Amino acid sequence: MNSQIQASPLSIDDVTVIDDEKVKKAVTAAALGNAMEWFDFGVYGFVAYAVGKVFFPEAAPAVQTVAALATFSVPFLIRPLGGVFFGAMGDKFGRQKVLSLTIIIMAASTFCIGLIPGYATIGIWAPILLLLCKLAQGFSVGGEYTGAAIFVAEYAPDRKRGYLGSWLDFGSIAGFVLGAGLVVLLSTAMGEARFLDWGWRIPFFLAAPLGLIGLYLRHAAEETPAFTERLERAEAEDRDSLKERPMVPIAEIASKHTRSLAICIGMVLVTNVTYYMLLTYMPTYLSKTLNYSEDHGVLIIIAVMVGMLFVQPAIGLLSDRIGRRPFLAVGSTAILFLSLPAFHLIASGQVVQIFFGLLILAVALNCLIGIMASTLPALFPARIRYSALAIAFNISIIVAGLTPTITAWLVEATENIYMPAYYLMVAAVFGIVTTFFLKETANRPLYGDTPNASSRKEAKSLLAEQYLHIEKSVEEIDEELVKLEEQKKILQTKRDELVGRHPDLT
Repeated sequence: MNSQIQASPLSIDDVTVIDDEKVKKAVTAAALGNAMEWFDFGVYGFVAYAVGKVFFPEAAPAVQTVAALATFSVPFLIRPLGGVFFGAMGDKFGRQKVLSLTIIIMAASTFCIGLIPGYATIGIWAPILLLLCKLAQGFSVGGEYTGAAIFVAEYAPDRKRGYLGSWLDFGSIAGFVLGAGLVVLLSTAMGEARFLDWGWRIPFFLAAPLGLIGLYLRHAAEETPAFTERLERAEAEDRDSLKERPMVPIAEIASKHTRSLAICIGMVLVTNVTYYMLLTYMPTYLSKTLNYSEDHGVLIIIAVMVGMLFVQPAIGLLSDRIGRRPFLAVGSTAILFLSLPAFHLIASGQVVQIFFGLLILAVALNCLIGIMASTLPALFPARIRYSALAIAFNISIIVAGLTPTITAWLVEATENIYMPAYYLMVAAVFGIVTTFFLKETANRPLYGDTPNASSRKEAKSLLAEQYLHIEKSVEEIDEELVKLEEQKKILQTKRDELVGRHPDLT
């Protein structure tokens, strides 16, 4: 068991037994909200060329693409502010309330993008309004993923946290597939002219009903057991309620949890650089840089993403059995050594080779995102979990979010089509280094929390494991004491010999 939980052995009453229906409701509410977030990213990534023509018509085609992707990337600069704000709110008022607020802002701002007139109608105000909507999205997303990950992690039984957490990013991939598939369907059915004229707006309008469904599910879900336990413990100890306590200073988080912050940043960096490279930049790379057919390129990427949906839960399930660290190591190493071969396949011009090149990157990405939602919340105690995770996550996401813009600029500036591979390889180094510092979190309670179980039988099994761990620790300590005693005797013998030879030493 986790030595950070508490010093004394637990009793059966200390284990939180969580009803399966509540767990399913929590996972569904979190995953659907995440799906809506990535539905927008999927749509925007696949209509970037249309956005460039509608909002930046006077620029050259290459500049239009970079400008559209820059509008996608700039909101990442404001995400840390959203992370600080919503993280503090989540630790103070609860996870469920904050997640209901973030999905409202996300749905409203996405819907508004579809309402903005083009540059030909309102001039410079068109890109300005687009940027404002994207900034609102960035602010809300600053608290969305981390809050959803915490929500699922605090509900999940310890032995199923990897599997249940993997469904959060299953939602993100599903949202991406839905968004990309809808764009392809509309553009094919309507033709390029009508799609550029008004058809590109339709996917953004769908954010409204999706947001309402997500809001309903999140509002119906109960607060997490970990936060509720904190609130009850504070009241039982006759202290001020959590709502009356001041927020945890950022300086305190940085000084007391430096290692965990660094691990979070490293893991998020390698994961999301790969994520945005594969799922946001790749459609533009295939069509604009390599001059592939837009329809063929998009269909290949969608096929790869559908495959990722099947792999995602399997990675989460396996991580509950063999641990999270092996998958971080395998995924990062694969990106380091296989990115360049993958891009050689992608640049071949052959459909089958393009597919396998993308598949290599997708499987490596699955290894990373399959464990992220279960690993990151375990790095921090419940009192500061939302604040600390949101800050660390969104600091690293600034670099990751700039991936499409920076990569497009690098390819344009160097005329080297393999720059995306080199970019991925640099990010992979951070993942490999992070693996050495990450302590295993599988099948253990979250940092500072009591264990979660899905049944009373499982709770008894968890207690038995803890007592076995304590007995093993005592045996290890006894063995160390015996070794120290033997070393002490050897040193005393050597000392007596030296004194016998050199009495003046005494």
